[in-house]
Amino acid sequence: MTAYYYYDICVKVLMHLQKYTGKMPAYKPLPWSSIGLLLLVFSLLTFGCVKDPTLPVLSTDPVTEISITTVKISGIISDDGGAEITSRGFCWGTVTEPTIDDEMIVAGTGSGKFNAVLLNLQPNTSYHVRAFAENSAGIAYGNDVEFITNMAPPSVTTAEISNIAALTANCGGTVTYDGGAAITARGVCWSTDPQPDINDPHTSEELGSGTFTSTLTNLTPASVYYVRAYVSNQSWTVYGEQVTFRTKLTDIQGNLYNTVPVGTKLWMAENLRVTTLNDNSPIPEITDNALWVAAAGPAYCWYNNDPTFKSTYGALYNWFTAASGTLCPTGWHVPTDTEFNTMEIYLGMASDQSEVWGWRGIDHGQKIKNQTGWDENGNGNNSSGLSALPGGYRFGADGSFYLQTTITYWWSSSEHDADRGWYRRLDSSKSQVYRASTSKKGGKYVRCVKD
Repeated sequence: MTAYYYYDICVKVLMHLQKYTGKMPAYKPLPWSSIGLLLLVFSLLTFGCVKDPTLPVLSTDPVTEISITTVKISGIISDDGGAEITSRGFCWGTVTEPTIDDEMIVAGTGSGKFNAVLLNLQPNTSYHVRAFAENSAGIAYGNDVEFITNMAPPSVTTAEISNIAALTANCGGTVTYDGGAAITARGVCWSTDPQPDINDPHTSEELGSGTFTSTLTNLTPASVYYVRAYVSNQSWTVYGEQVTFRTKLTDIQGNLYNTVPVGTKLWMAENLRVTTLNDNSPIPEITDNALWVAAAGPAYCWYNNDPTFKSTYGALYNWFTAASGTLCPTGWHVPTDTEFNTMEIYLGMASDQSEVWGWRGIDHGQKIKNQTGWDENGNGNNSSGLSALPGGYRFGADGSFYLQTTITYWWSSSEHDADRGWYRRLDSSKSQVYRASTSKKGGKYVRCVKD
């Protein structure tokens, strides 16, 4: 626009003012010096009346996508206050009306809609959040919005199994984190199938964090169980690591035995210690050598007639006891010669060797012997889990006891002839397994196998 345009405007303004004063001077052009003065006055009147900026106007929207430690939040600036928005974002805390002196996050510049994700929040915690915006006039805040983060899952570890019996065992766990909420249940659950949960048998222990113990009940003897500790809060049920154990076998007198699978059969991993048959008929204990040799029916003794050997080596039985059919716990039996062969073949013995009289195999005795207890450096590697110990034997010809810590025998229930029964033997000095038959009057140990 030219100076004449502004000159014309100024003249018209003056004429308008003169009209209200009652004086209407004749129009006459103004000198350029007056025009400049008028333009200066007009500029001051026009640009000197610009409004000062004010604080922005904004609002905070309700939060969305609430999780355990994060939340999504948005806001909108509806009025920039007449000045550029140089910073905007959100501030939050656990008290009302948080400011940028609390936790805060910047979400760009300018007016309009903006959003952010708040991170690293605490589970199950009440928070307050406000949008903020800044221009040259200062910082303004939106409305206060409250929200609660979700509960976190608690955590628990499973204890080792202890005090394993035939029908019971002890376990437990430790609640290491409550998830930010009260614990509503904890205990252990178990099953004969992997990954047990609270739909399986389980215990319910006193609530709270820390360590707890539980007793598993109504178990089945000589069975594998899977166990996990569990813990619940109002939103979650979680489980500890899985542990596995096998319940023990019990005989009619309550003696407990470890068992081990070898091939398709479940074997006792300890020697039998019972002194009655499974129909509760007593087995005669014969300590006298002559009476032992003369016995033509079931009889038992302890090595050297010392019952302190019971827990380590078990009882010595003559073959008549082993072949009675009622020596082992109900549902179990003394293995036949063929079942011994099958076990040895599973451990790697050539099938054509299994029927041989005498020492057979290569290192199959090492696989059966326990890792400790044998003298003359005769310990095995016990890879079978049968844990054979050198309990010695009682000689059928004179009733004497021999070679404890050096040798052991196991009866089979198989008869060789009228006077002899089949057995297995392990020696400290041998890595093989000996198969033969001997007098039925001999005192040897017994392992049972599940029917």
